[in-house]
Amino acid sequence: MRHWLISLIVFSIFREEAPPPLPIIINKYSDEHLRNIIKQVRDRLELYKEKVVDQYASSPEISPPGINEKKEEKSAKAKLLEAAWFSVDMVLKPVEDLMDSVLGITMDPFTDRRYIAWLSLVTLAFNYNTWFITVRLCFPYHTESAIPYWFALDLFADLIYLTDSIIFQPRKQFVKAGDIIKDRVMSKKNYRDSERFKLDTMALLPLDLLYIQFGFKSIFRANRLLKADTFFEFSDRLESIMAKAYIWRVIRTIGYLLFMLHINACLYYVASDYQGIGETKWVYSGQGSAYLRCYYFAVRSLINIGGLNEPHTVFEITFQMTNFFTGVFVFSSLIGQMRDVIGAATVGQTYFRSSMDNTVAYMVANRIPSLVQNRVRTWYTYTWDAQGMLDESELLDKMPLVMRTAIAVDINLATFQKIDLFKGCDQQMLVDMLLRLKSIIYLPGDFVVKKGDIGKEMYIIKGGAVQVVGGPDNSIVFVTLKAGCVFGEISLLQSSKDGGNRRTANVKAYGFANLFVLEKKDLFDILVHYPESQKVLARKAKVEEEKKKGLALFGPKPATPKLLRAVGGTINKRFIDKMKVTALTFFSIH
Repeated sequence: MRHWLISLIVFSIFREEAPPPLPIIINKYSDEHLRNIIKQVRDRLELYKEKVVDQYASSPEISPPGINEKKEEKSAKAKLLEAAWFSVDMVLKPVEDLMDSVLGITMDPFTDRRYIAWLSLVTLAFNYNTWFITVRLCFPYHTESAIPYWFALDLFADLIYLTDSIIFQPRKQFVKAGDIIKDRVMSKKNYRDSERFKLDTMALLPLDLLYIQFGFKSIFRANRLLKADTFFEFSDRLESIMAKAYIWRVIRTIGYLLFMLHINACLYYVASDYQGIGETKWVYSGQGSAYLRCYYFAVRSLINIGGLNEPHTVFEITFQMTNFFTGVFVFSSLIGQMRDVIGAATVGQTYFRSSMDNTVAYMVANRIPSLVQNRVRTWYTYTWDAQGMLDESELLDKMPLVMRTAIAVDINLATFQKIDLFKGCDQQMLVDMLLRLKSIIYLPGDFVVKKGDIGKEMYIIKGGAVQVVGGPDNSIVFVTLKAGCVFGEISLLQSSKDGGNRRTANVKAYGFANLFVLEKKDLFDILVHYPESQKVLARKAKVEEEKKKGLALFGPKPATPKLLRAVGGTINKRFIDKMKVTALTFFSIH
């Protein structure tokens, strides 16, 4: 019994759980860093759990050190800048208020002619700086008597620059997210935040004050050339408002050429001065007008005309070879640009000539009679002279629908509204019809409509006149229709059963006639979307058909009694027939 108790005590002692072993630590710093990362991950997990429950909980992300300080510093700078601009605006406010009555609060830089006129003045000031800074820098034109004039011109050009930056540029409207911003405060801020403002500010820096230290030298005005954006903006705006933009493109290309010759003339004078004026036959001799003589050398040198004095020194040979290579490169580029400008200006005429030549070649190859060939040539020539293109629809098809609609409405909507057949119809239906019109030109004597033809079109006279003719050899003119008149509209809605929509008279062009044509198929495609207008047109067409049937009810004319024939023997039968044809023609055309 005693041994059993001892064994039980020993078993209970060894049965107690041993204490957990201590963790193995290889690197104390790494262990602490890993524990810190695990703690952060657990904390972030808890925060994300809270955010799932409460969507307005703050983000667990911790701002990097220094961000708040940078924001505060930036905010302080922004406040300081705003205070500075506020002071400037307070000073300029009377001037701006004075100009509001003249220029308006803001200006459209694309269509406002006043802004484009101002750009031309700024461009003139820029060209003054561009040309004369280089001339004064290279040639000895800063004489005692000329300095006051140069100084006055410089001040005038700087005043134009300053006025542009203060008055005009802050008024320019701009587009933001598709909206045209017309607010003065926003347009002024947009200008001051742009790269253009930085360049304009640098262009106005008064480096001229260095005249006091270094003397009157034009090199200190080189920053005025940073206003080059104005020249290119003026060029784009002028092209957009000119009817023949290629004229300005040609002038601009010639200006580039003249400026390249100007730069070469300045370099030639500097090279001559370096070599010694009049020292050799190649350099400028010092006689006559220095600029004119050097410019003449530049023309002969860059265009490779020849006849120049041979260079002898290494410097002269090197300069002349550089001139030749530069001339080949520059003039090949300018000639290519001039070719593109002229080609773009005459692309329509080239297409016209090509089309006419191909048509004539086709007629000659098929031995078409000379009379027909001459009429085809006449049609081509008149069409080009009248509208400057062979097919107006080719140009209009490239425009957005809203622009095509605006053009069509301005040209023909008033005429359509006067047509009795379309009175009471939906206005939008009339607009859709205008977009389906096709322009056709008829030569003098061409038949637009022939008696017996199936009526599939209606016609609107855009220009010229047509005549309704009949009688023997179509020698009788019943009526003359001029620009704005409409004919053939009833036949669009008449039934084709029993020849109900056949033409009952001849219509031919009197002189050159420009007509708009609307086909029956196009009208029916439109009426599908306008059922009420379709009902209106159907009722009017039915009335017109009943009128024609009413005319047919009278039957053949009875024989004239003998006594009446004896009394009215002088009545001209031909005159009576003519009146019958006139009445029938009136109802058939309309």
